[in-house]
Amino acid sequence: MASVKDSFREYLSTHGLKVTRQREIILEEFLSSPSHLSAEELYLRLRSNHPNIGYATVYRTMKILAESGIASERHFGDRQTRYEPNISEEHHYHLICNSCGKIIEFEDAKIEALFLQTAKDHDFTLSHQRLELYGVCVDCQHK
Repeated sequence: MASVKDSFREYLSTHGLKVTRQREIILEEFLSSPSHLSAEELYLRLRSNHPNIGYATVYRTMKILAESGIASERHFGDRQTRYEPNISEEHHYHLICNSCGKIIEFEDAKIEALFLQTAKDHDFTLSHQRLELYGVCVDCQHK
């Protein structure tokens, strides 16, 4: 986490923004939380131990984390911007339950190879990729 924290501090400094303890606390909580949190969900996780951190501070900090490349904004059809850390080199994909909203991450080398081959077949250079599959999770299927 130290290198991510250093990257965040460097980003703030180069963009004329202050390195504050509140921003660092938000970063630490974000990185230690389950991914795909909205700013509101992160705020709710923080508020009991850090009542001096307001929702607006969490929201603005998450925007800064996304701008810096530390976090990615995700939209899974629930009208909320969710964030996930960009600290892994591994590509992963998402299964999203239309019923309960559960998000399941998975990796698949065959899908990765297919994306790369498809790009190559079309003389296309990939910059990033995203795969989201929507359906009903096993728990909701049994309800």
